[in-house]
Amino acid sequence: MGTYTPSSAAAAAVTKAPAGPGNMTFPGLVRHNSLEGGVAKTKIASLMEDFDRQEEPADVGTVQKAIIRHLSTTLVKIPRDVDSLATYLASAYSVRDRLIQKWNETQEYHERHQVKRVYYMSMEFLLGRSLDNALLALGLKKVYSDTLNGLGFNMESCLEEELNAGLGNGGLGRLAACYVDSLATMDYPGWGYGLRYEYGMFKQKIVDGFQTEVPDNWLADPNPWELPRPEITYKVRFYGHVSSARDAQDVERHKWDGGQVFEAMAYDVPVPGYGTNNVTNIRLWSCKKSELFDLTAFNDGNYDAAMAAKLQAENLTAVLYPNDNHMVGKELRLKQEFLFASATLQDIIFRFKKTTRPWVDFPDLVAIQLNDTHPTLGVPELQRLLVDEEGLSWDEAWDIVNRTFSFTNHTVLPEAMERWPVTMLEKILPRHMSIIYDINLFFLQKVEKKFPNDRDLLRRISAIEEGSPQQVRMAFLACIASHTVNGVAEIHSEIIKKTIFRDFIPYFGADKFVNKTNGIAPRRWLHQANPQLSELITEVVGDKSWIKDLRKLIILEDRIGDAEFEERWVAIKHANKQRLADYIERVCDIKVNPDAVFDVQVKRIHEYKRQFMNILAVIHRYNQLKAMPEARRQKELPKVMIFSGKAASGYYIAKLIIKLINSVAAVVNADSAIGDLLKVVFIPDYNVSVAEVIIPASDVSQHISTAGTEASGTSNMKFVLNGGLILGTVDGANVEICEEIGEDNIFNFGCLADEVEDFRHTQRYRPSSLHPALKTVLGTIESGAFGDPGVFAPLLETLRSGGDVYLVSIDFPSYLEAIKSVDRAYRDRPKWVARSIRCTANLAKFSSDRAIHEYAEQIWNIKQCPVPSKV
Repeated sequence: MGTYTPSSAAAAAVTKAPAGPGNMTFPGLVRHNSLEGGVAKTKIASLMEDFDRQEEPADVGTVQKAIIRHLSTTLVKIPRDVDSLATYLASAYSVRDRLIQKWNETQEYHERHQVKRVYYMSMEFLLGRSLDNALLALGLKKVYSDTLNGLGFNMESCLEEELNAGLGNGGLGRLAACYVDSLATMDYPGWGYGLRYEYGMFKQKIVDGFQTEVPDNWLADPNPWELPRPEITYKVRFYGHVSSARDAQDVERHKWDGGQVFEAMAYDVPVPGYGTNNVTNIRLWSCKKSELFDLTAFNDGNYDAAMAAKLQAENLTAVLYPNDNHMVGKELRLKQEFLFASATLQDIIFRFKKTTRPWVDFPDLVAIQLNDTHPTLGVPELQRLLVDEEGLSWDEAWDIVNRTFSFTNHTVLPEAMERWPVTMLEKILPRHMSIIYDINLFFLQKVEKKFPNDRDLLRRISAIEEGSPQQVRMAFLACIASHTVNGVAEIHSEIIKKTIFRDFIPYFGADKFVNKTNGIAPRRWLHQANPQLSELITEVVGDKSWIKDLRKLIILEDRIGDAEFEERWVAIKHANKQRLADYIERVCDIKVNPDAVFDVQVKRIHEYKRQFMNILAVIHRYNQLKAMPEARRQKELPKVMIFSGKAASGYYIAKLIIKLINSVAAVVNADSAIGDLLKVVFIPDYNVSVAEVIIPASDVSQHISTAGTEASGTSNMKFVLNGGLILGTVDGANVEICEEIGEDNIFNFGCLADEVEDFRHTQRYRPSSLHPALKTVLGTIESGAFGDPGVFAPLLETLRSGGDVYLVSIDFPSYLEAIKSVDRAYRDRPKWVARSIRCTANLAKFSSDRAIHEYAEQIWNIKQCPVPSKV
C-alpha cells in the first residue's frame, strides 16, 4: 500500500475560506462571521499551534486529573453524586479531548495539502459503544483501567453505562461504521455523512412472545462522542415552485422558490484510527427551523400553531426510518433522504470552494460513495447546485456528477429496490423531478442512438418505471449517474449483472460493474469483542501488528496439534460461552449450560433469512428427543439454540416468526424430560454491544438465506473470525468464506442460486410433495403444542398458498442432513478445535481494511495520507 506524499506546491498552498453568508457567496449556508485577519487572529493561531503540540502524557496521574476536571466542571458533580454513569461520562469527555486534538490536526493537514477525499454517504452508521473502541485505538485501555480502579470504579461497569448509538438498523449501518474505522486506520482521507436520529429504530421488548416496539431514546444521557456545530447549517427546501428565465448568454435557467425551508445542522463524530494520528469524521445532520416560534400565533392564543414549524423540523430527523406503510410515513422518509443529500452536497461544495480550484477539478478532490440507494437524491441535487446555483452548463455539471459518484448496490430483492412515486417527487421536490426527467431523457436518447428501434430496451432501462403511478427507480438513477457500480460479494455482483443491471451492460460495458466483497473491522470484532483471544493471537504473532494486517493470522495454523495452545483456545471459547450464559440468565431468565453446543442465528428477522426454517428444525429436534427412550436421549448432543434480531415494525410475518420462536422456547425450556439437551433462547433488542457478547461465544452460526437473496452478510465473517463454524447456504459471502477456509470447515446445504427460479416456477408447493419431517413439524404447530395454532396460521400459509417463495420446503431435507453433519463433527473434539483455529487463521480477506484499500485504488482514486505527529 503506497503512502501519499504531497507535492511541494500543494504543501505550500494557502487556502482561504470564501466570504461569509453576509455576501451570499454561497446560497443556503449559514455561518457565523469570523475574524479574517489582524493581530488577534495571528496570536490565536500561534497559541493554538502551540497547544496542538502539547499532547497530554498518558499516565495515571494525568488521566486522573482529566477525569476529575470533567466531573467537577463539565458534569458539575460533587463527590457524593459521582456514580458509574458520571465516571463513564467524565472518562469519555477526557478521551474526547485527546481525539479532538488529533481530529483538528488531521483536518488541517488534509485541507492544507488539498488531498482528494472520499465522502461515504450512508443513511445508517451502526457504531456501537465508542469509549472502549477509542481507548483501544489510542492505546489507553490499561492506563484508564488502572485510573478507574484507583478511583474505586470498575472499567467494565463504566463501559456498560454507554448507550448504543441509535443510528442504524443492521448490516448496512455496521458496514458503514467498519469502513470509516478502516479509512481512519489506513490513513485514507475520508468522511462519513449521515443523519442524527434522535431516536433509534426502536427498542425491542418481548411481551407474551410478541415483539413490542418502544422508543429507543439513545440520547437520554449526554452523548460525549458528538460535537454540535451550530455554525455549520444549511438551508433545505421542500415543495415550492420552479420558474425559468433566460440569462445574459440566452441560456434557460431555473429557480426553485417558495415552499418550506428547514435547516440542517451538523454534528461531528470523531473516529480514531488504530495506531495512527489520523482521526476521521462522521458528520451527521439534524433538522431544525430558523423561525422556530411564531410570535403572532402565540399572541393570538394559537399556541399549537406557534410551535408547528419547530415540531415539523424535529420530526424530520426524529426517528430512524419512519414506518412507511402509510403515505405520511413515505413522505417523511423521502424528506429525510433529501435533507441528508442536500446538506451533504452543500457541505462538500463549500469545502471544495475553499480551495479556489476551478469546477472541472471537483472530481479530482471529491469522491462520493452512495451506500445503497438512500443517498441517490444527491445525484439530482449536485446537478441542481452546479447548474442553478453555480451557473455551470448542463453538460459541464453532468460530467462532474459522472466523475464524482460511485454506487454500492446491496440487494437483489424486488421489495428492497427503492422506488419513489413521480407524483410525490413532483410535489415535494419539483425541481429535482424535472432534473430526473432530463437525466433520463438524455440517457435514453444516447441508448436509442446506440441501439435504434428497441423500444422495449428503453422501457426496461428507463429510470422512470411506467405504471400507475409512475415510479422513479433509484437504483437505475444511481447506476446512470455513477462511474462505477459495485456489488458486495462475488456471487452477488454476478447476480446483479445478470438481473437488475443486465440491460445496462451492453451500453456501459461490463467494466463499470465490479465486485467489492464486504469486510469487517478486526479492531471491533476481534480485538475489542474477544480480548482473551486477541491476547493469545498477539502472543503467537509476537506483537499487535495483526490488528491492522489479518494476513498474519495464518501463523495460527502452525499451532494446530499443539496441545497447550489448543487447550487455551478451548478455554477461551468456554469463557466466552460462560459470559453469554450469564447474560442470557440476566436478560432472559433462562439458565443454559455453557458445555452445550451454542448454535446461533442473529440478524434482522426476515423471511429470506429463514429464521422460520431454523425454528421448524428445532421443533423437529424436540419431537425426536421426546420420542426417544430415556437412555438413548441422554446420549444426544446438548444444544442451545440462540436467536436474536428485530423485525421491521410493519412486517407482520416476521413478527410471527419471533412469536413462534418464543412460543417454542416457552414449551421446550419448561420440559424437565428434555432438560439441558435442548434450550431455545430469543435475546431481545439485538445491537452491536449484544453482538459483541454473542459472536465470540458461538460454536456454530447459521447463515441460511435462500440462495441468491443475501447480498453478502457480514455477521458470517465476524463469527468465523472468532473461531465459529458456519452452517449455511451457498449464498452471499458464504461462498468466498468457503474458498478461504476450505470446504471441510463449513457446512453447506440447499439449492444453488441458479436453481431458485426453477424451483419457484416449475415446482410450486404441493402438499403431497412435503418432506415427511416437515409435515410432522407443521402438524405439531397446528395441534396447539405451542399455543393457539390460529396465531401461526398466516405464517404456515406462506408455505402453502404463499407459494413458499423462499423455498423452506425445498431446502428443509438437506438442512436437516447438514445439522446432523454438524453434530457428528462436533463430537470429534480435536478435529473441531482444529477447524475452529483454521477459521480464524484464514479470514484475512474479510478485513474491512482490504475492502477499503480496493475501493481507494480501484474506485475512488484516493491516496493514503498519514498525518505526522506534532509532538
